[in-house]
Amino acid sequence: MADEVNPKAYPLADPQLTKKILDLVQSASSYKQLKKGANEATKTLNRGIAEFIVMAADAEPLEILLHLPLLCEDKDDSCFLFPALGRACGVSRPVIACSVTVNEGSMLKPEIQTVQNAIEKLLI
Repeated sequence: MADEVNPKAYPLADPQLTKKILDLVQSASSYKQLKKGANEATKTLNRGIAEFIVMAADAEPLEILLHLPLLCEDKDDSCFLFPALGRACGVSRPVIACSVTVNEGSMLKPEIQTVQNAIEKLLI
């Protein structure tokens, strides 16, 4: 993983949204609603249980993540890039992608909806 963000990384979250995403990813991890890794994120998209996908903007090479935005577009899910993802997921190893999954009875549902709306505004 590189220390700086790749200039090709788009859409990159602004600092305020980054803080919101950091809190949500940490909460999702404690509620067991987080799948870590590009393979797990791909599986949740294919199974239709992904709320949204977060990709690491400092992944090197960035091209190893480029299949995820295409899948998100096909499945009508949101995805965006985040500066430092491993620490937010609660692991010491680098994480290049994660997926916040669906759970109907979760207390995170309002937070997830707020973040999804912010992501949609970012993409417009």
